Amino acid sequence: MNVKKIAIALFVLSSAASPLAAQSSGEKITVSFLLAQNYLIVGAVPAASGGAGLFLRKDTKLYFCYVTETPQSITVRTDYCKPVE
Repeated sequence: MNVKKIAIALFVLSSAASPLAAQSSGEKITVSFLLAQNYLIVGAVPAASGGAGLFLRKDTKLYFCYVTETPQSITVRTDYCKPVE
């Protein structure tokens, strides 16, 4: 394998970010990040605080994400996402 093919392979591997890679690099896992990784929203629950909980799934991996918004906010913000075990 030549150097150019190795460089391309490394680039592809580094571009295929996973939630675990994001956590280890300090990058925040958001709903948008998980959707870009082909996770699907499979459920939602209201929260008494005014936010909502979203369940996102891909294969056997499940995440719970808590999102909030205010009347003044432009977007719904991901407060956190955690894997469900």
